[in-house]
Amino acid sequence: MFKSGFVTIIGRPNVGKSTLLNTIMEEKLSIVSSKPQTTRNNIQTILTGEDYQLVFVDTPGIHKPRHKLGEYMVKIAEDSLKEVDVVLFLTTPDMEIGKGDRYILEQLQRANIPVFLVVNKIDENQNERVAETLKNYSEEFNFLECIPISAVKGKNVDQLINLIKENLPEGPKYYPEDMITDQQERFIVSEIIREKALRLLKEEVPHGIAVEILSMKQNEKGIYQISANMLCEKDSHKGIIIGKNGNMLKKISKYARQDIEEFLQTKIFLEVWVKVKKDWRDSSNLLKELGYK
Repeated sequence: MFKSGFVTIIGRPNVGKSTLLNTIMEEKLSIVSSKPQTTRNNIQTILTGEDYQLVFVDTPGIHKPRHKLGEYMVKIAEDSLKEVDVVLFLTTPDMEIGKGDRYILEQLQRANIPVFLVVNKIDENQNERVAETLKNYSEEFNFLECIPISAVKGKNVDQLINLIKENLPEGPKYYPEDMITDQQERFIVSEIIREKALRLLKEEVPHGIAVEILSMKQNEKGIYQISANMLCEKDSHKGIIIGKNGNMLKKISKYARQDIEEFLQTKIFLEVWVKVKKDWRDSSNLLKELGYK
């Protein structure tokens, strides 16, 4: 019997959704950063075994939006609750349930879908705190399964996958078995560049950054020539991104190139420019051009 289905991962910003997805897939398909709200699009990744296929949807964290981009991020996170077979509600150990998690639980109450409580970051917390979290949430919601994990360490992740498989219906193989994502290479490349900016820059600058791939061509030797614009909202941000003598931009480009080469499995030449597009996060046209639609 072949089992298949769609699994959505939902939770507050920065609880480890992308880290969990990357650990499951053993591929860097979703951008990981210490800064919240780094994921902006649902990223479908496909895990295929001999008798199953799990299609994971990674979502932006649900939060109070402050601009059109934020509204878009929240909408697709809530939309991801529709037409999936299992929801993984990801949270972290805490003695009390916060407002953000209570809001998500209210959405889940209306969804009428099997929901797993997944308590992440157990490697960073004491057992008593983890146990108290599991108890508190179980009293608030009728979860189908409750499991503590460490996405970074991989602890209990295999057990989580087995529980998902057990609760999926019999179904078809939706994607070819060698396919691991439905995202275009250009999108993943842009996310890698954006991740490096998020890691290296500080404060408010990263949230006003988008990456636009201008061209991505492969020559007869298999080498890619990639050109990209990094968009920011203020002239002062442009200076910070470029850095003294261009050092910051060089550093972002260097680390991005290393990860892109690993992803594409070939040598690349990468050129990144910085452009100011004032208030791009509130421009419907620009958001559509950048793929947020």
